[in-house]
Amino acid sequence: MDYLQIKRVKSLNGQIKISGAKNASLPLIAMTILAKNNVSIKNLPHVADINTLLKLLSNLGATFNRGDEITTVDTSSLTETKATYDIVKTMRASILVLGPILARFGHCEVSLPGGCAIGQRPIDLHLKALEQMGAKIDIKAGYIEASAPDGLKGCEIIFDKITVTGTANIVMAAALAHGSTTITNAAREPEVVQLCEILNSNGVEIDGIGTAVLTIQGTSGKLIDIEEFSVIPDRIEAGTYLCAGAITRSELTLTSVNAKHLSAVLSKLEEMGSTFTITPDTITIHPSEIIKPVKIVTQEYPAFPTDMQAQFLALATQANGTSIIEERLFENRFMHVSELQRMGADISLNGHVATVNGKSKLSGTDVMATDLRASSALVLAGLVADGTTDVHRIYHLDRGYDSLEKKLQNVGADIIRLKEQQ
Repeated sequence: MDYLQIKRVKSLNGQIKISGAKNASLPLIAMTILAKNNVSIKNLPHVADINTLLKLLSNLGATFNRGDEITTVDTSSLTETKATYDIVKTMRASILVLGPILARFGHCEVSLPGGCAIGQRPIDLHLKALEQMGAKIDIKAGYIEASAPDGLKGCEIIFDKITVTGTANIVMAAALAHGSTTITNAAREPEVVQLCEILNSNGVEIDGIGTAVLTIQGTSGKLIDIEEFSVIPDRIEAGTYLCAGAITRSELTLTSVNAKHLSAVLSKLEEMGSTFTITPDTITIHPSEIIKPVKIVTQEYPAFPTDMQAQFLALATQANGTSIIEERLFENRFMHVSELQRMGADISLNGHVATVNGKSKLSGTDVMATDLRASSALVLAGLVADGTTDVHRIYHLDRGYDSLEKKLQNVGADIIRLKEQQ
């Protein structure tokens, strides 16, 4: 097992190229189940979650060719309709194959999912929506068994709460359904928007893209031709490196990035004293010597993303004053607090609200990553902590960050990947 060793850095400098978005790539890979052709995907990030989903498709009978620049996926030979526990247990996003497999074959079995232990993320909204579309669903021995032998039927679906994977799953199911499906209270994340745009440009008519109400005209079971496309930049990776610039008071330029997807993050960094130079595909952060405290409430897009909460909490430990961070989406998403406290951070928790008293003098020590975004928060803290910080269990980090230590090394960070002693 690997770990990261980080030593305090005076400053960073240079450019970081942002990889494709993991959270966009996963539904787009699942979308290839709806295709009758060999689909070419550009800008897929090289992260563990992508490899896991490609392996899942391979187990179902699909083939793929993973290249540095282009990955091709061919699901024309897909024959199996059971996504087994050994794959699904490692990644919750595996549930994304449920909608497209059911829509294409009229039946499927998908193991109940696993993934980061950041809180309850029930899939009941997915299942309820599929039942409204005419599917019969049973839970047996840890598997979702779904059938719709006559195909799914378009209908009116109202999500009780916003669900990103639920929206993506039902959009894909509706793409091959009979008739029109309307989803109300749909997620508006850029990753969902790209999925809808690609389907829309390849023959599945979708109205309301980017809004909370989507209307999808199904193809009545007809598979679609999908042209080559490129995955959008990863806004969470970009936000993490902007926080690296802010916490180390370093000027960094991000390339291959879309600032429009980062409005809430940029706004909070500005509140904390940073300024920016922005072009259509670059962001340069000009940090402040004095970091101001901030108040953050995580909510669905376009509000402040829960996936940036941990990184900003680390940044807030270096602010001059008290910051308040409220987590409204996941009840267990403060597990990184105890690890930051081990480094000397002054943080108190009251339910879903963290109070961060800065500026804290952090000291390097052994810390443990508890989930994907928590791991990046510990890396950020390590950049400004005295001494040496060893971040263990970075398999969490590898699920969602493409070459993080190499990208940080290229801008001057003292960070290396090492093997745990047996």
